[in-house]
Amino acid sequence: MVKKRVISSDSHVSVQHVDVKAHLPTKLHDEYDVALLEAYRTMLGGNAAKANAAGAEIKHASWGRPGYADPIERLHDMDIDGVDVEVLYCEVSAYRYLYLLKTGAAEATRAFNDTLHDFASADPDRLVVSYQVPIHDMDLAIAEIERVAALGGKSLQLPVFPSELGQVDYFDARYDRLWDTIAETGLPVCCHIGLNTALNDLADRDPTPRLAWTLSCMPPSACEALGMWLLTGIFVRHPELRVVFVEPGLGWVAWYLTFLDDMVLRQGYEFPVLNDELPSYYYHRNMAMTFIDEPDPVRHLRHVLGTQNLMWSSDYPHPVSTWPKSLSVIDDLFAGIGENDRDLMVEHNAARIWNL
Repeated sequence: MVKKRVISSDSHVSVQHVDVKAHLPTKLHDEYDVALLEAYRTMLGGNAAKANAAGAEIKHASWGRPGYADPIERLHDMDIDGVDVEVLYCEVSAYRYLYLLKTGAAEATRAFNDTLHDFASADPDRLVVSYQVPIHDMDLAIAEIERVAALGGKSLQLPVFPSELGQVDYFDARYDRLWDTIAETGLPVCCHIGLNTALNDLADRDPTPRLAWTLSCMPPSACEALGMWLLTGIFVRHPELRVVFVEPGLGWVAWYLTFLDDMVLRQGYEFPVLNDELPSYYYHRNMAMTFIDEPDPVRHLRHVLGTQNLMWSSDYPHPVSTWPKSLSVIDDLFAGIGENDRDLMVEHNAARIWNL
């Protein structure tokens, strides 16, 4: 019997700023620190500090394990969990502050991604890091994508909401060169759902522990980004582009796809830019979604969401992570679901999208 691979399409790695600066010329260290502090104050603010401090109270199986930052220990934890490959996302959103370096933005971008590359080098076939792409400078972004691809990189991470960074949305022609370059490399664009600064006001009003109210609103708030990708013609102009929404929550996505199509079929909306195709057509052709342990959407909505568009993940080491019992969670999650559908969502879709 051939052993089937288990691929987590969303796990996490900790990167320390001291490690990034180890790849950066000493003359740029102060500038790096200033940019980081400026971004923290102006964009993240006290709400992020409150959420992060409260998060320290969380206790779960993967909490505090050295595999979060040590690649050899990570491989050990993957073996314990029965996971063969992980696609990794860094907790630090470098594109929120690297552009603020007055003279060293390019060097700092390379230093950050080189730090991720160091982690993956322990076993590049099993540790697939998502290199972060700056969007303030298209020449820099394109050069970094080409450099990462030459290093053997398989995954790219871009901001979910360009407007948070003062940039135009992704349908703007400014990004066409970027999408062309990414399509040529064959790498996917990954948008990890998380901090949404549009919810800062809610966080100010939120009385719940660890900002639970605010955090529960983050996944469905991604409908703003999903609508932008599906309704504005990006995938018409760039049919080879692949976009992955990471950890979005699935239930609202199924409803939203149905709602968008209904706008065309029953409500009389016209989208000439979509070339007479329904919005869901471009979702099924160009997009994918990750999930963790969501039985109802997987069992009852997978035909709307598309079994070829869904990918399981362990989310190590976050509080909802299935570590160290991922295999039993997968067995329970896919009980009664055909083997072909299970294989697509646990292995084959991720293998196809990340060229594993």
